[in-house]
Amino acid sequence: MAHLTAVSNQIKPRVLAADTTSMSTQLLVEALTREDQFQIIESPSDARGILGLVKKERPQVAVVSSHLEDPKREGTDLIRKIRLESAETRVIVLLDSSERMTVIEAFRSGAQGVFCRTEPFRLLAKCIQCVANGQVWANSNELQFLLQALAQPAFPGELHLHAGLLSARETDVVRCVAEGLTNRQIAERLKLTEHTVKNYLFRIFDKLGVSSRVEVVLYAVRNSNPAHATPATAMRRLSPAGSRLDSNDKQGPITIRKTAT
Repeated sequence: MAHLTAVSNQIKPRVLAADTTSMSTQLLVEALTREDQFQIIESPSDARGILGLVKKERPQVAVVSSHLEDPKREGTDLIRKIRLESAETRVIVLLDSSERMTVIEAFRSGAQGVFCRTEPFRLLAKCIQCVANGQVWANSNELQFLLQALAQPAFPGELHLHAGLLSARETDVVRCVAEGLTNRQIAERLKLTEHTVKNYLFRIFDKLGVSSRVEVVLYAVRNSNPAHATPATAMRRLSPAGSRLDSNDKQGPITIRKTAT
């Protein structure tokens, strides 16, 4: 266990790194240290060690593999435990491949970003910076998985929103956003003006502590009830097309800016 800190007069994000094995963790730490943008905390490649360091060091970002040396613990379980241990720590999950269910479960468990090993390493540093700044990181395909997962009306119907946090009408708007409806479509369905829909969205952003429609979708994913969906039925719900992204970028990573449009 070691701390590798780059010297700078500028405050740098504290980043915990834990890959699948000790050797791969060391390589990851060395590569990130060369970027000279972060204070890197090298972690053991097991859930207990990671949670202990998170509790002690309170990093701004934790970059963890979806597959650790501890086979008894699921990666999604670790994400939840990190968030419980340190609410201010944002989690990025390293994926071997961007499979639909893996991406969806990572965000459902509380991750703020996913990064596939097939992506260029130079983008990982940008990913970490964006997540440290409070943004969500995913490429357009990964975001499409989330939107498609909520494309069926039945899925948003299983949302369990915090009691009293949103009004009944705000909850209706969240369900519409989760279905991928535009502001105009939401206005038509709920018999509102588009201006009123925008006002609702900004109030929802403030109440949920999010900054974009995509983050509202992530909130919906995290507050859906997976007990009602077996893997088979969940996969069937992922198939419908027609969901829209809030970005015109079809290939590169997407970071989220505040907008109610």
